[in-house]
Amino acid sequence: MSLPGMVAVLVVGAGPVGLTVAHELARRGVAVRVVDRADGPATTSRATANHARTLEVYHQMGVLDDIVARGHRVGRFSVHRDGRRLLRLGTDYRRLPTRFPFTLQVEQVEVERVLRERLLALGVPVEWSTGLESLDQRGDRVLARLRLPDGTADEPVVPWLVGADGGRSTVRAQLGIRLVGESSRTWMVADAAIDGDIPRDSLHLLVTPEGTILLVPLPTPGRWRLVDMTGAEGRDALAEWFGRRISQALGAAVRVAEPTWASEFLVRQRMVDRMREGRCFLAGDAAHVHSPASGQGMCTGVQDGVNLAWKLADVIRGYAGEALLDTYDAERVEIGARLLRSTKTATTVLAPGADIPIPKPLLPVVITAVNTIGPLRRAVERKILRAMSGLALTYADSPLTEPADGRVRPGERVACAAETERRSEGWQALCAELTDPRWTLLAVPGPELVPALREVARRYAAAVSVRSVLDGGPDPLPDPDGRLRRDLGLGVGDYLLIRPDGYVAGRGALGDAERVDAALRRFHLLPVTDTGMELTA
Repeated sequence: MSLPGMVAVLVVGAGPVGLTVAHELARRGVAVRVVDRADGPATTSRATANHARTLEVYHQMGVLDDIVARGHRVGRFSVHRDGRRLLRLGTDYRRLPTRFPFTLQVEQVEVERVLRERLLALGVPVEWSTGLESLDQRGDRVLARLRLPDGTADEPVVPWLVGADGGRSTVRAQLGIRLVGESSRTWMVADAAIDGDIPRDSLHLLVTPEGTILLVPLPTPGRWRLVDMTGAEGRDALAEWFGRRISQALGAAVRVAEPTWASEFLVRQRMVDRMREGRCFLAGDAAHVHSPASGQGMCTGVQDGVNLAWKLADVIRGYAGEALLDTYDAERVEIGARLLRSTKTATTVLAPGADIPIPKPLLPVVITAVNTIGPLRRAVERKILRAMSGLALTYADSPLTEPADGRVRPGERVACAAETERRSEGWQALCAELTDPRWTLLAVPGPELVPALREVARRYAAAVSVRSVLDGGPDPLPDPDGRLRRDLGLGVGDYLLIRPDGYVAGRGALGDAERVDAALRRFHLLPVTDTGMELTA
């Protein structure tokens, strides 16, 4: 446990991932320092897509409302060629229920602004023009060498260090960890105003003789993100280049203003083989870089940050054993590998010259079938959602998951549809509970088990929120119609253990206090009596 006033974690990088790590540590009372070699906050839009699972994470962090207020909701995907709309897909979230059944387009710079403001309110400013030059791990400490704005050196010694410093990560280089993978093609990305009648509730894929262009609506009316997969060169000609090709695909004249930002970049698909080295961790682009084709980069990085931060905070505060940190690498390296597979597939399909596994003469037939056959269209929609939304992610094979049967199985997230939340008092209470930074032990105790449950609540008060779903137990959670218990598959005498990120770790029968205590210890949790901390009511 860190001493008062001592920085427990140095976070290198103040993009969305580093800010997420710092925010989640700071709101749990962990002393954190954030540095970035840039002169100040970014001003260009960069990533824009925030998919449904990331919106759930923002809710748990307590920043959702501020981010949604800055965004634009998108729920469709359209394909155009030669003045015809070939395909228009919607969203089918029935098999992946969420309270946020849409993608929120909000510029990365705005997400960073919200997180910086929240972090500053927690007493943690970002230190700009402060770059990491080297690090050295010695026992239970990391010695870092920083270059300050005035050119002098600072050499802090910290227990833990997180590298969230992007694709050219200094932390990764210092740790001797390599990004392994491939580089494929060059794309052009630009932000510009478009004067034309283009529906803003959809992404638009435009097929032209030169290749494909993706149009993504930005929050400001009239502004769009333009992704040219042929890598058009020459900024001076970009407006005319985009305007001609967009008009051709839509079959209507549009005018593209001079881009406010444009960048040509090499699409890379690379990742690390580990995200932890001793007392140092990697997160976000420092660990995996990939094609932006499905808009998952910022989302995956934010989820890296949350996964790491709650585990690191529990260990630092003495609420869990250090073995808990091994599960970060075990869970998130595999997620990075899945991300690369899905973005590579999306890149192959969208990019010019793609080797689509359907003969070209049959493409019109296939598209017509998808458009007209409802079950086929919904199947395609569900497949896209599973790949992009993050809702299908489970930790079923994680060492932090104890397999068991049930309506919601260990490794799955706890979630409901927006309509379910509106109608169910129990789900309303549980969704609010998910914003608590602690674990949640949700139990349905009979009268004979209430004393045991109260004892567990006493032992683990700092780390675990113990909620009962029947009157008489500790901190009862309302469920007057029993909907919550039915949906979670909980009967009298059962419990569900939910991680701080909203995934189920385990479920089973309560038994006595010692049995529940043993279950919690299997997830590396420690009673407050084992940490030397004072018990709280």
